[in-house]
Amino acid sequence: MNRIEATCILTAAQMRAAEEASGESVTALMDRAGTAIAGAVRRLAGSSEVLILCGPGNNGGDGYVAARVLSNAGLTVRVAALGEPKTDAAKAARAAWSGPVEPFAEAEPAPILVDALFGTGLTRPLDDSGSPAEAGAQLEPSSGSSQKPWAPAFAGERFIVEKLHQLATAAHLTIAVDLPSGLATDTGTALSTPPVFDLTLALGAVKPAHLLQPAARYCGEIRILDIGISVASDAQVLAAPNLPAPGPDAHKYTRGMVAVIAGAMPGASELAALSAMHAGAGYVTLLGDTQGPPHALVRAPFSDHAIANDRLGAVVIGPGLGRDDHARALLHTVLETSHPLVIDGDALRLLDPVRIAALETPAILTPHAGEFDALFGKSDADKITRARDAAKAADAVVVFKGADTVIAAPDGRVRLAPAASNWLSTAGTGDVLAGAIGAMLAAGLDPFDAAAAGVWLHADAARRLGPAFIADDLARTLQRSRASL
Repeated sequence: MNRIEATCILTAAQMRAAEEASGESVTALMDRAGTAIAGAVRRLAGSSEVLILCGPGNNGGDGYVAARVLSNAGLTVRVAALGEPKTDAAKAARAAWSGPVEPFAEAEPAPILVDALFGTGLTRPLDDSGSPAEAGAQLEPSSGSSQKPWAPAFAGERFIVEKLHQLATAAHLTIAVDLPSGLATDTGTALSTPPVFDLTLALGAVKPAHLLQPAARYCGEIRILDIGISVASDAQVLAAPNLPAPGPDAHKYTRGMVAVIAGAMPGASELAALSAMHAGAGYVTLLGDTQGPPHALVRAPFSDHAIANDRLGAVVIGPGLGRDDHARALLHTVLETSHPLVIDGDALRLLDPVRIAALETPAILTPHAGEFDALFGKSDADKITRARDAAKAADAVVVFKGADTVIAAPDGRVRLAPAASNWLSTAGTGDVLAGAIGAMLAAGLDPFDAAAAGVWLHADAARRLGPAFIADDLARTLQRSRASL
């Protein structure tokens, strides 16, 4: 089992293409996947009984292979199925399993539950995957088996979901194969509501639903199983950045000078300035009518002269800026400079993609969902597609914030951040992120890398703080996150 950081993210279609390009038969790939699943389950299950739930497709076939390998290794394994397999490879895997197959409807709990019902193959809610009678179609016993025929013993469209929850609640450890059943692979939509699993074993590569909400919340820990397929994608999971410590010849300007523009709500810009300092910037100046500590923060009135400083490596504008004529004038002046920009908060409400695309300097946009909709319009497309389209339209790096932050570059590259602390849902944390990204941009990182580094530091600081922190704590804890690299 491998960690997911810095690995490729593949859609269902891309994964199928990678499997086809491997030259391996579906049966060979299924055997490899099932064996890998069995290896992971064996390490975690100890001597506990394992219940594997098998669906009618290839995900179920993986489950039959895993059951056979685990049984051959001496573990007590039970298999429960929704019905007979429908694909040739799954039929072969079922035939190779010599043990009994219980009706899903009658399955009793076990300490270890493995969900191989649907995985990445689901395209509609479990509630709509067929009537109970269809899901419980007659399952003929295998030759020589004393198993009774399949006996549908339930009613109601929600039975599959409810039964899965019942079995998961009774288990000590729950493991999903590729994806918990009930999730849409590419969009992160919860087609049905599965249990929250302890562990999801991604086969070959991470899929969008492992990281996009609301699907991601059901996956638990995610680990990749190598099934011998070469994968490539311009979408990857966010990983810790490579941020070397300053050398002996470093000084405050080589570490990066950041200007943060104060506006109607100076507290927001102060948070951004404080975070830029703790993220590693060598010199931070807050331009506007502000006062107070820390003493290391250089406070000065906003002026054409101050903003024209050619040593500025990045300007952060938007946190607490306001949306009045004064705010518009500040924004106009900043946009006329040649400094790389981090555009956040109110500034995003005062711009449009055409104006941003016309900038002659690099820009990073950091909208939350409401700001994104206001700037780029609403859409039913998935978050990765929306972020990509927005980055191309604005010719800028876009950090589409949220519980599933997506970072997109105009050339189509994407980074998805693993789930961050839910305690980030407090005022000011977006201002802290803008400042952290500003520090990375001022240090000379490429805008895409600067955005990714800032998002990583921000999430890491939140994890270190635990529950009920405030944005001021988050800004200061960036120092610990930076020191960890």
